[in-house]
Amino acid sequence: MKVFKFGGAAVNNVERIQNLATILQQYKDEKLIIIISAMGKTTNALEKVAEAFYAEKKEEALQLFDVVKKQHLNTAKYLLVKNFNQCLSQLMDFFTEVEWLLHDKPVREFDYYYDQIVCCGELLSTCIISHYLNESGIKNNWLDVRDIIRSDNNFRDANIDWERTKTTIDQLSFTSLNNISITQGFIGATDENESTTLGREGSDYTAAVFANIVNAESVTIWKDVEGVMNADPKIFPDAQLINELSYDEVIEMAYYGAQVIHPKTIKPLQNKGIPLHVKCFTDPSAAGTIIHKKHNKNLPPIIVLKEQQALIHLESRDYSFVGEKPMAMLYEIFAQLRIKPNLIQTGAIHVQVCIDDYSDKVERLALAADTIFDVQVEKGLSLLSIRHYNETLVNKMLINKEVMLMQQTNETVQALFR
Repeated sequence: MKVFKFGGAAVNNVERIQNLATILQQYKDEKLIIIISAMGKTTNALEKVAEAFYAEKKEEALQLFDVVKKQHLNTAKYLLVKNFNQCLSQLMDFFTEVEWLLHDKPVREFDYYYDQIVCCGELLSTCIISHYLNESGIKNNWLDVRDIIRSDNNFRDANIDWERTKTTIDQLSFTSLNNISITQGFIGATDENESTTLGREGSDYTAAVFANIVNAESVTIWKDVEGVMNADPKIFPDAQLINELSYDEVIEMAYYGAQVIHPKTIKPLQNKGIPLHVKCFTDPSAAGTIIHKKHNKNLPPIIVLKEQQALIHLESRDYSFVGEKPMAMLYEIFAQLRIKPNLIQTGAIHVQVCIDDYSDKVERLALAADTIFDVQVEKGLSLLSIRHYNETLVNKMLINKEVMLMQQTNETVQALFR
């Protein structure tokens, strides 16, 4: 068994979906579980529907959802002939599921409604693609992942109930189904069958969960890049492909902000030694990147540049040392606000914290920390992280920059600058 995951960019128009079918033609005699995301910018569009609904702008929410409906119906019309009516019937069920909710008034927290509405994107895309593949001679089973992935009710960042999920996957008996099974990433359901979403990079995580439980031979994530690069090619045109990475290295890269694979995706694969391939859906023959347990000692410098950073200066009010108690209180604030500091530097009476500049979180952190420290905030900063650095590269990257904070170890250097 192999697990494939196709993200939104791989299915964002008719041509891309036809390309997906071309890729799968090569694998139709193999056992595959295929995880597919919502098409293109559908998730963003559904987020706006959820926001309008929660603001009690019912007509606006319905109009916004109508746009999503028409986009998917048009895609289905372009792709399908003999399977169109069957697909339409299934799509109408998903549309009705959301529209019933939109005619109500919000009485629960926003995150609950977010999950009930946003999960529709994956259901719509997989429905259309499953019917199109069947019509193209690639026989497959469509599965509603909400019947399979069981989670708690921590909406928008649900935790998977591994024991119950394993039971449902084992009961599916993939060996008795068609070679190919199509299902959704990013979503699951509670014991009460309320839809949940699994948080950042949830579709990759879904692929890893299936792979772990079915003891898959490998996982392949199909992206619009040739593999994992040592820097963002949009910022650094001379970025180079990395052919091989270890699980540990990918987790380190993700920690410093590289847009690679989320650590929660890596762990279920690392537990069973399942290799992860990152391949390009526009050039399937290219080698891509393999991520596995072997360590590559000849890695190039890996560069991560994060813009829109805020630096929060915290100073003890009575010139006492910043000791265990105020630091424990500060970390409790991080946990409550779900903030991951990108850089922390402590001194005798000062603490400096660099975080992503999301205005609401910066303000909430500053207000909460003001009960312990004197607080000042600087914005408009950038954070450079380089793994496997050399001094020449660091000096080149920081030339003419005003460095506010700098930390380095044998492996990694970080510099916050304006």
